[in-house]
Amino acid sequence: MSNVETAPHNLGEAIERLRGKWASITAFGVLLAILGFAALFFSLIATIATVTLNGVLFLIAGAAEIGIGMHSRSWGQFFLWVIGGLLYLAAGVLCIVNPLLASVVLTLLLGAGLIAAGIVRLYLAMQLPGGQPRALVFLAALVTILLGLIIVSHWPLDSVYVLGTLLGVDLLFHGVGWVTFGMGLQSRS
Repeated sequence: MSNVETAPHNLGEAIERLRGKWASITAFGVLLAILGFAALFFSLIATIATVTLNGVLFLIAGAAEIGIGMHSRSWGQFFLWVIGGLLYLAAGVLCIVNPLLASVVLTLLLGAGLIAAGIVRLYLAMQLPGGQPRALVFLAALVTILLGLIIVSHWPLDSVYVLGTLLGVDLLFHGVGWVTFGMGLQSRS
């Protein structure tokens, strides 16, 4: 055990320490925003890159699951871990070897997942007491369901663009958030 006492964390002090790094934070946000615009402009390439990266991650996860299965204490657990690992490996190989086909499958899963998540949010919103927060949860649920329906209704034709476009939008908004944060730190100086 260490005898060193640690002070409780303070958000104000943490932000104060970041104030001198406002330019780096802002530059990082600008870089993310530029990458977001690039992903939107080159959405097919961004989709292929996203799917290929997912393939690599699937391969790592599959190898890890098989490794865990090798250390199982029973045959039942062994086979479940190994089968799960082999499925991850197969998905990883598909994503790397044929990212366009994999993007079709992943886009359908994404659209269905958004619809399911939106339905769950809608149910949860009905469980909340009336008022403004409830209305925002309803709105979020409806937007999520609508996005899922748009993706599924344009499937499989737009599949090669959906994942890259979503990546671009995410990077763009993430970048704008970092720029806003960095500029806010600078204005506090």
